[in-house]
Amino acid sequence: MKNGTIVKKTLFPSPNPHVELYEVTYISSGLRVKGLLAEPALKGEYDGFLYLRGGIKGVGMVRPARIAQFASHGFIVFAPFYRGNLGGEGNEDFAGDDREDAISGIELLKNHSAAAPDRIHVFGFSRGGVMALMAGIESRDVTSVVTWGGVSDMFLTYDERKDLRRMMKRVIGGSPNKVPERYEWRTPLYSLEYLDAPVLIIHGEKDRNVSVDHAYRLEKRLRELGKPVSSYYFKEYTHYFPPRKNQQIVSMLCSWMKDQ
Repeated sequence: MKNGTIVKKTLFPSPNPHVELYEVTYISSGLRVKGLLAEPALKGEYDGFLYLRGGIKGVGMVRPARIAQFASHGFIVFAPFYRGNLGGEGNEDFAGDDREDAISGIELLKNHSAAAPDRIHVFGFSRGGVMALMAGIESRDVTSVVTWGGVSDMFLTYDERKDLRRMMKRVIGGSPNKVPERYEWRTPLYSLEYLDAPVLIIHGEKDRNVSVDHAYRLEKRLRELGKPVSSYYFKEYTHYFPPRKNQQIVSMLCSWMKDQ
């Protein structure tokens, strides 16, 4: 079966009466991977929105309320759980081979009967920032890319997050000194010349999970390449924004996507 083919779709409890949620199983590089699909209850054609979560395994799991929130702004939203999670086949790879789960998610949205196939946006939070950029680089017809508190440099993540080093060495196969090519492959800064979609960067300057240097490096490289990029930096915020500000930024980025 082709990448992005849905093989199972099960109704999932929705926190929003205006949004229908489904747990789906779809094909990604021959694996049956699971994810959450959100559709506005009001029938019509909508832009597609690929939501790429942060964390790994049980950390940073897809939250139904978050997916429904984006769908309520008028999008068909799909959020992969990534391979190996919640009954999906394969093993998660921290922005390695599991990037195929994002790319296959784009195909799923293109094939959705209520999604405009030429209007697919990609959003990544935290570790999902790398996934979003890689998906945009490899699926060059996406409409826009948004990274919020997003990783852009795996070398920098290893350097900053001592608490993640053991996991990164296990999953990636060693440290940056031992296998630099594997970290480079997972760092989109080295291939941004192939990204055609406009990029929106959102980052809290007090972020200790993913430092704002990730955003600065991403914006600097995009500008060097003459790529379209917009950025919003927030001096007072960390990796997580207060609920009211969060809602405002969600509304802003959804409007920005629709303007692209």
